[in-house]
Amino acid sequence: MTRVAAVGEAMIELSLQGSAAKVGVAGDTLNTAIYLKRSAPQLEVNYFTCLGDDPFSDQIEHFIAEQDIGTGAVTRITGKSPGLYAITTTNDGERSFTYWRSAAAARDLFKTAKGTDFSVLAHYDLVYLSGISVAILPQAVRLELLSWLSGNDIRLAYDSNYRPRLWEDRQTAQEITEAFWRRADICLPSVDDEIALFGGDQNAVTARFQGYGGTGALKRGADGPLSIGEPVTQAYRPAPSVVDTTAAGDSFNGGYLAALLSGASQAEALHAGHACAAHVVQFRGAIVPRQDR
Repeated sequence: MTRVAAVGEAMIELSLQGSAAKVGVAGDTLNTAIYLKRSAPQLEVNYFTCLGDDPFSDQIEHFIAEQDIGTGAVTRITGKSPGLYAITTTNDGERSFTYWRSAAAARDLFKTAKGTDFSVLAHYDLVYLSGISVAILPQAVRLELLSWLSGNDIRLAYDSNYRPRLWEDRQTAQEITEAFWRRADICLPSVDDEIALFGGDQNAVTARFQGYGGTGALKRGADGPLSIGEPVTQAYRPAPSVVDTTAAGDSFNGGYLAALLSGASQAEALHAGHACAAHVVQFRGAIVPRQDR
């Protein structure tokens, strides 16, 4: 059985609807893990994060388990708590976020009493990370993680998911992101994130990824993905309606990876990712109720 380790931060999500707020659980790599598992139930998907000892942490771990995601790699830290974020959306479905996460437990990922330890990842066939997973770590831990990954042949899937406020400065974000792109076997960038971080235009982004050597998909929203590493020419049907674009990229990653890890061709995987995202953006919040997906 193919084993996948998704690594990152699970948070309490407040989806604002007028004066009311719906409370849920989400996080970029967790969103991908959920849509990956739903799209390919035969895969073993485990989530790596740190939580506190508070009721919200209990809620998050229970939610992850309810999604058939393994929680054996979830570490609970006494006195800590998870991060929280609120989503607001415009009439055309575009979203904005407000975060409370500066002291979140997930910032202690991979820490042990003897220092950092990444060895548990070696038991997996694929490790999935994002720029958020990496940005919340101290710089020394980021560099140690890169060094560990460079010394192991485990497959790495990566999405830069650039969030400027999580990084010390843009230069650090550029250097670390560039290093992860060069190590990644499966690259899952979004064109908007790459332009925001590195500048240029879509053509410049495309040319840059041709030089990295991995496979994957450049996400372009309603225009559909552009294949990385293998020429694919095909059309993608847009979503019939867009209510909330939260987790559009995350759900694409889940659908794409599920297809690819199940033996689908690159063209089939690109279609699967786009179809998953096109479905998810028709609903509010990051995670579509199970009966709807």
